[in-house]
Amino acid sequence: MIKDMIGFILHLDVYLAALIQSYGNLVYPLLFLIIFLETGFVLTPFLPGDSLLFISGTFAAIGALNVYLLFSLLSIAAILGDTANYWIGRHLGEKVFSKFIKREHIERTKLFFHNHGKKTIVLARFIPIIRTFAPFVAGIGKMNYFTFLIYNVVGGIFWVAIFVFSGFYFGNIPLIKNNLMMIIILIVIISFIPAILEYIKHRRKIILKK
Repeated sequence: MIKDMIGFILHLDVYLAALIQSYGNLVYPLLFLIIFLETGFVLTPFLPGDSLLFISGTFAAIGALNVYLLFSLLSIAAILGDTANYWIGRHLGEKVFSKFIKREHIERTKLFFHNHGKKTIVLARFIPIIRTFAPFVAGIGKMNYFTFLIYNVVGGIFWVAIFVFSGFYFGNIPLIKNNLMMIIILIVIISFIPAILEYIKHRRKIILKK
């Protein structure tokens, strides 16, 4: 299954082309569903996000999809996904995870999202896996919902806009078009860099404290 998922992500252009050819406009609700699930449930962080948005933009550039409809629908999907994830975390997260996580860690989570949650909700959009967990943890941390909603909307719109319109304006440049698989791999690698740097920074702090 993992091998199939990796193959799907690396050949998104091939699969999406086949779906558009077979189902036409029904591809829009399918893309909506994938983005909603990728952002909305902690069990589905493996679904494509950044790469799917970029590849969708490249198909909009050749007229196979409408870029403005694509941007609007996927922005809504991203916002609704984070919203669902937040409420799942708020109502179920603490009950479920309190069996496995110490109470003090849950309290630290609440404090963290009270102090730093705003920028986290926006920046997490651009980091795979963390993007899926951030709204869930914000819910567990009881972050103020209206504050969460504002930054959820801002982050969702920026995330979708950057990748969809990047694909739309740059995806059909010959160098990029002929190397889409490498571009997808590059997008995935770049997306993980902030998380890796943050981990290194965290490890250094621990070492220095020792």
